Amino acid sequence: MRPILRFLLPLPLGLALLANGAFAQSAGRPSGTIVAPAAPTATAKPPVLSLPSPVPAKPPQPEEPAIKGSAVAIGGALRSDNDEVWGRIVQLAGGKGARFVVFGTASEDPEASAKQAVELLQRRGAVAEALPVAPQFGWVDLDKVVRDRALIAKVRSARGVFFTGGLQERIVDVLQPGGEVTPMLEAIWEVYRKGGVVAGTSAGAAIMSQVMFRDAPSVINVLKGELHDGQQLDRGLGFVGPEVFVDQHFLKRGRFARLIPAMLAKGYKLGLGVDENTAAVFRGDEVEIIGGSGALFVDLGAASTEAGLDVFNVRNARIAYLEQGDRIDLAARAVVPSAIKLRGQRLDPASSDYKPYHQEPRFQLDMLGDQTVANAMRYLIDSNQAETRGLSFDVLPRSGDPLAELGFLFRIYKAADSVGWSTDAYGGEQFTVINLRLDITPVRLQQPLFGDWKPKP
Repeated sequence: MRPILRFLLPLPLGLALLANGAFAQSAGRPSGTIVAPAAPTATAKPPVLSLPSPVPAKPPQPEEPAIKGSAVAIGGALRSDNDEVWGRIVQLAGGKGARFVVFGTASEDPEASAKQAVELLQRRGAVAEALPVAPQFGWVDLDKVVRDRALIAKVRSARGVFFTGGLQERIVDVLQPGGEVTPMLEAIWEVYRKGGVVAGTSAGAAIMSQVMFRDAPSVINVLKGELHDGQQLDRGLGFVGPEVFVDQHFLKRGRFARLIPAMLAKGYKLGLGVDENTAAVFRGDEVEIIGGSGALFVDLGAASTEAGLDVFNVRNARIAYLEQGDRIDLAARAVVPSAIKLRGQRLDPASSDYKPYHQEPRFQLDMLGDQTVANAMRYLIDSNQAETRGLSFDVLPRSGDPLAELGFLFRIYKAADSVGWSTDAYGGEQFTVINLRLDITPVRLQQPLFGDWKPKP
């Protein structure tokens, strides 16, 4: 039996102090105490992100019999040769001969986008058909098409539904305008409830949770407080249920730093960010990561914020990095590394035989860079260092921005239960890292950041 590793949270941590004038104040080191998972501590929301929300607490569709199907959230940029992901989608729908309907709704060119998805599904043995449900089709009356009996019958007869990438608000505005469940969306839910698969890439993954990013600005602007209902945030379609917030293009674009503010604003304790060419397969409370990159699992069950600050901050977020074959038990907040990882090298800082490879400290000048947070986690678990830190700030703040000097210090650090695994069984070194902690604290960065060099007199 595989060991189940609790993804639990210790006592809140103090905010780090950055020299040269910080918004935050210094405090003590973490105690490293592990607490029970049963009742995660409720946390206060940062004042700047305490938003009135029209988003319903429950999904818009009625809660009927238990869902028997699977939801597949793909982080975008899914390669045509990713047989692991494409093959799994078809397998979950019943295998060869499974019928799919494809929605190019989100795409700027829905015909081409849907056609490509149809071809790739058929290449894996599915029978797929694109449906003309997209606002970019000027000749389509969307109000009628989402009630068209013939099209709805095609959805109901399918075993799989696939959403292409593009703008996720197009999907929601067409299938759930103003929060109203259309007959076509209800037909999709019927497929899902009866055991079919609902899959989506990029925008098609963003719609999977009950709350989604609609039209978010840059990650740094979300950190600086641009997070409002109906603008940056909106209703999703809720296929993965009410407990977890899903985001995409995650590690490639440093989106962990927009996920956490949104989770705090909407009361989410669990978040999952899926990277490009990678998928998270949801089935009940179990999630499996498959594909070419990885995912970041965030637990805010014992995280805290400093209410006295007037900008975003968080302490004691617990984070885990997962790759191919790793699983999450959402109900238990537990991570189960793949069997191949468990046969590989165990990296346990508390073990007497821990011999980390890295010996030098590191500081990341752009914590929101491509794969930066994943690289920092992999480095830290295989390092003799207790923590690694990095910055994020607006290099070119907008004219008149009152928060032009606001930046953020990221501190990732080990705790008593931090552990990792590595393996080269897939042909390149892969990692699973669990139970690291993350603090994000506001700091002041003087403007301009630099000037001409002048020799000493």
